[in-house]
Amino acid sequence: MLKQRILTALILLPLMLAMLFFAGNTLWAAFAALIALLALWEYSRMAGFGPAQQTPYLAGTAFFMLTAHAGGWQLPPFVWAIVFAFWLLAMPAWLNRKWKIQADARGMAIGWLLMLPFWFALIALRPSPQEAGQLLAIMVLVWLADSAAYFVGRALGKHKLAPVLSPKKSWEGAAGGLVAVCVYMTFARSAGWLGFDASWFTTMLVAILLTLVSIGGDLLESWLKRAAGIKDSSNLLPGHGGVFDRVDSLIAVLSVYAAVQAMLL
Repeated sequence: MLKQRILTALILLPLMLAMLFFAGNTLWAAFAALIALLALWEYSRMAGFGPAQQTPYLAGTAFFMLTAHAGGWQLPPFVWAIVFAFWLLAMPAWLNRKWKIQADARGMAIGWLLMLPFWFALIALRPSPQEAGQLLAIMVLVWLADSAAYFVGRALGKHKLAPVLSPKKSWEGAAGGLVAVCVYMTFARSAGWLGFDASWFTTMLVAILLTLVSIGGDLLESWLKRAAGIKDSSNLLPGHGGVFDRVDSLIAVLSVYAAVQAMLL
């Protein structure tokens, strides 16, 4: 299992960095669409969609993405406000009440609410190969939060964060991830990686917000899998599970980050 994880990572990480810094905008949009569509396919499986529902659902989503990119569409601020409210208000309520998704119109709408803003965020936060640093900086934040939480949790974790949703997560791990992100964001701010100018205090508020959202995105996907009775979203990535397993926190964080920029800048 460890060998598979390492080999998969050795392939995926260089591919991601190459696309991020060298792909043209159309190729990047297509690559981002592939990630979002694969995650949406895995989501639809969790929701219980059959092949007869999945095919038009995914094909229609792909056609919308193609049309949006060709037309230069961007999500208007009021849609980003809805996305922001979903992750800050609806997501905690969802986890608290443990709502289940079904293969119906509401299930389709939730899938779009998760994946389409994620796709638009991947494009908006990387307007050109020369301006890919901002997106990478936020990706690093998510990976750092997850890694720090994992190692601190293993070393010091005693109090379970959400035992029903994700038994291995602890409050100590979450605190470790938050501290690591605050240190990182202090450095990223001074290096000019964040794409906005703000005071240190405001930057720390953003760091806290994004860390909490990152944890929420992870827990939401864990709940979707638990409700569906599966361990991984799929077996597409040997040793890593599915695409949704790998981008759950990124979906939440990038959507919220892009929403904040769209509403304030």
